[in-house]
Amino acid sequence: MSGEEGPGRPRRLPRRPASSLAEHWTRIDGVDVFYREAPGPPDAPVMMHVHGFGLSGRYLLPTAERLVDTFHTFVPDLPGFGRSGGSPRGLDVPDLAHAAVRFLDDRGVERATLVGNSMGCPVILEFAHHYPDRIERAVLVSPAGGAFNRPMTRAVMQLARDGGREPMRLARVAVPDYLRFGIPSTIIMFDALTNYPSLERLLELSVPTLVVIGDRDPLMPDPERVRAIAAETDNHVLIVRLEGAAHAINFSEPDELARLIKRFMADRPIADGADPEAPTRSYELHRSRHLPTTDK
Repeated sequence: MSGEEGPGRPRRLPRRPASSLAEHWTRIDGVDVFYREAPGPPDAPVMMHVHGFGLSGRYLLPTAERLVDTFHTFVPDLPGFGRSGGSPRGLDVPDLAHAAVRFLDDRGVERATLVGNSMGCPVILEFAHHYPDRIERAVLVSPAGGAFNRPMTRAVMQLARDGGREPMRLARVAVPDYLRFGIPSTIIMFDALTNYPSLERLLELSVPTLVVIGDRDPLMPDPERVRAIAAETDNHVLIVRLEGAAHAINFSEPDELARLIKRFMADRPIADGADPEAPTRSYELHRSRHLPTTDK
């Protein structure tokens, strides 16, 4: 589908693409959906990146670009976000999860690994809840939503603190997205996100899952609480803490995040003595007994 402008259609593609990923349009359930794609090497496994609250997939591109040599990569703007058209079903987490699977259907993808940031993490949890056979693995970066981000005044203060900890260049990407998303959609989506049963969905996950959190992220609980939550489940979860990182890790720490994802996907430990490139900033908070602990 072309990017021509018209009634009810998003704006045309920019003359200068935002990344090396090719930019495309498709139409799903009557909605124009904008997405970015890099096919990767032949027979590469599919990886789809899922953006956060009020944003488009653009801020996910730094990490996505570092993974295109290994994975067939998709970075869509979900309906109602970014340059995609509005969602006819409104804005809530289940609707976005269903939209994500319909996007994969449209692209002819049966199974994929999903990488999310912030709101994208509950979307992935809901995706896994409804479509367990469609998800290969999950990567949850700075999960948001639930009781720790309520009420709205608390979440606003958390976001304000995070804004001072993110790189200034993020504003050039995020501010236009937030302005386009608008205040009414923000209120609706915030209510849906903070009332979503994230913990319950996380505890029922059955696929290998990497959780990455930053130690400077004001939207996340402290490590002790994270460990306590992890201890409640016996599923396939690896939790990694990244020192010096705030909330938008996919944008601010793409090299380290891509490295963590590649090691997780290859069932390799985050760091070990035999690895000369072992990081000093990333360490495991929790590793399920079901996940491999030895290098391959």
